[in-house]
Order: sequence, then C-alpha cells, then structure tokens
Amino acid sequence: MPLKITTETDLIRLLSNTPLQIDITLLKLVSHTPKNTPVEHLNQFYEGFDTVQHRKYDGMIITGAPIEEFPFEEVKYWEEMTKIMDWSRTNVTSTMFICWAAQAALYHFYGVPKNPLPKKMFGVFEIDNLDPLNPIMRGFDDVFFAPHSRHTDVKREDIVKHSDLEIIAESADAGVHMVLGRKGKEVFITGHAEYSRFTLDAEYKRDVNKGLEIEIPRNYYPNDDPSKDPQVRWRGHGNLMYANWLNYFVYQATPFSLNH
Repeated sequence: MPLKITTETDLIRLLSNTPLQIDITLLKLVSHTPKNTPVEHLNQFYEGFDTVQHRKYDGMIITGAPIEEFPFEEVKYWEEMTKIMDWSRTNVTSTMFICWAAQAALYHFYGVPKNPLPKKMFGVFEIDNLDPLNPIMRGFDDVFFAPHSRHTDVKREDIVKHSDLEIIAESADAGVHMVLGRKGKEVFITGHAEYSRFTLDAEYKRDVNKGLEIEIPRNYYPNDDPSKDPQVRWRGHGNLMYANWLNYFVYQATPFSLNH
C-alpha cells in the first residue's frame, strides 16, 4: 500500500484483536523503493525477501497497490511479486491477498483477468454472505458492509470456471468480494476490511485537492455530506474476518512442524 505506516497500523490493530499471540515480519520489495515511506522506517522494520525465503510462516498478508490500471506484466516489480506469490504456496499455511494483490494472485495462479470499471468503485457496500457455514464466515450476518476503493474488478464468470476457487461473499453493487482458493490456503479480498474510519475520507479529499474527477464515497458520510465525520459500518466484520482467518485457516491448519 502507498501509505505503509498507516496500513501497518490498520492491519496490526485487527490481527492483535484476538486471543492468539502473533509475531510479525514486515516484508519489503527489493525491486521497488516506495516514495511515500521514509527509507529509515523501511530499513528499521522491514526485511527483504532474500532474508525470509528459507523460513516457513503460518500466515501471510499481501496488500494492494495503486497500480491497478497497469497491465500486470508492466508493473516493474511483477517478477519479484510472482516469485513471492509462488513461494507462499510452499512456505506459508494460508495467504490473504488484498485488493490489487487479490487481482494479481487470481491472475497469476488462475489466469483470471481484471477488468476496467467505468468509474471508481468507491465507498462502503453491502456484501452478501454466500456461505455462512464456511469457517471464515462464522458469526457473520447474512449481509455485512465493507469498504472498496478500486478502478478494476474481477468477474464472477471468470472465477467459477476454476474448481479450486469458491466465491464466499459478493455484492450486488461492488461485485465479487471474497474468494477462497485451495480450501482456504488462499484468501482473496477485493475490498478493505482493514480501513480505519477516515481512510476513504483521506482518499476522497486528496483527489478533490488534486482536481481529479471523484464521486463522494457511497454509503460513507451521513447524508453524503463530506463535512461530517464518516460512519463506520465495517469494523465488527473486519475484526471477525481476521480472527476467523487466524483461527481456522492459520492457527488450526498449521502443522506442529512447518517442515512436514
């Protein structure tokens, strides 16, 4: 994500809100130097792939990037990304891919294309729970909310062609939201359950200040009034989703010895 420190905080807040103790390694790309994160921060808290590739991990989260309108192969760090994604299949029990990373992994592993949208999918959307008995959906309501912020999507018809993929949650407005691959070894999330209250607000006001064409985020501000504080409708679902993932697909699924 472009604002790495903010994303770290958002994700760690959710991951730490469970009874499970976790030890986190932050991974940076060697082939790309972010422009919005101090080098000192990266050097202090992040490791390169060369230092972790011989380790085994219970779980992994690969976040998005604001490059979704570029063809995957034109992304300058695509080769390193595919190397890491391939590595995750042998060295990680379950990997969660968020937003652009979800589209990238679906394309890399399954050939699922991404498709440009006529306008940005931007706001907080109702999501239908399609598989309430699936462990990652335990405790979810039939309908829940999640933020989305993207210019491309993946189509249901391209996903259902693959027997290893299962659509778990979907929105009438925002499209496919959550897909499980290989029975939970891969989790693809097209939205942002990790977003804090003001993340979409900051994105909206940034684009307005740049003079870009951007609509008010849907279902976000009271009465669609950007002068008012946004309403949070997704925090409960976000906490539950990450807790379920850690419990059922990471903690309970990881063998006692990761070398087996």
